[in-house]
Amino acid sequence: MSAKKQKDTGDAPRGVLIEPGWKGTVRDIDPRSTPGFDGKKKDGQQRLTELDAPIDELQERLYAQSRATGEGPSVLLVVQGMDTSGKGGIMRHVVGGVDPQGVHITGFKAPTRAEKRHDFLWRIRKQVPGPGIIGVFDRSHYEDVLIHRVHGWADGNEIRHRYAAINAFEKELVEAGTTVVKVMLHLSHAEQGERLMERLERPDKHWKYNPGDVDERLRWEEYMDAYDKALAATSTEAAPWHVVPADRKWYARIAVQQLLLDALQGIDPQWPAADFDIRGEIERLTATLD
Repeated sequence: MSAKKQKDTGDAPRGVLIEPGWKGTVRDIDPRSTPGFDGKKKDGQQRLTELDAPIDELQERLYAQSRATGEGPSVLLVVQGMDTSGKGGIMRHVVGGVDPQGVHITGFKAPTRAEKRHDFLWRIRKQVPGPGIIGVFDRSHYEDVLIHRVHGWADGNEIRHRYAAINAFEKELVEAGTTVVKVMLHLSHAEQGERLMERLERPDKHWKYNPGDVDERLRWEEYMDAYDKALAATSTEAAPWHVVPADRKWYARIAVQQLLLDALQGIDPQWPAADFDIRGEIERLTATLD
């Protein structure tokens, strides 16, 4: 079934789920669509605000649950997308709404010379979230099967080897108690052009502009092909992909927020039981208040 024909089966914004065995193309998903949500921008903004509190509580419970034993589940949110697709906005408006001590954000840049001496997953493994932590990858191990395919830095056999390694790695994470949420922020070519132009026209956004972004933009169709192949090869039962239309920033944020909420609710973390005599401590404290 093509992505265009897939329908959101829930009653909330989650983008488009890429089922294992998918044979479609991201080109069939409208970057301006809002699957699972019929409201307007103001409704989306209100929803974003309203869900901050339940996510914050679930995240605190997740963190607290692991403090007693040093063990427990975690969440890994992988965010991929073309330049200007809104990854920074996800970090600020979605992930930024929870207690920072329970969050670990890693922005993967080009590997260093030392990192290149190791397997491509070596530096990724060092950043996976520990018990009770929400880990966020701003770009990720998928760069090694996207940009490397587009630029020909790895041949077809090596890319297929990396797909298999990624699937094994993510399966290992899930079996160890990490819920993996993978999101592709799906931006249109036209919208990216407008966002890049805004960075050039506004002095306060010049720092965000990279001349290399235009070079990558010229390879747009190659990147879409690379995403199609990567999604088809690595969307698994254990760690499926969601393609989130990103031309409307407000929709992308509420969709990723919902996916994060789903992950936390699926874990259902509980407050840890006290390991001390509560009544006795109340009496001791009360004595000091007198």
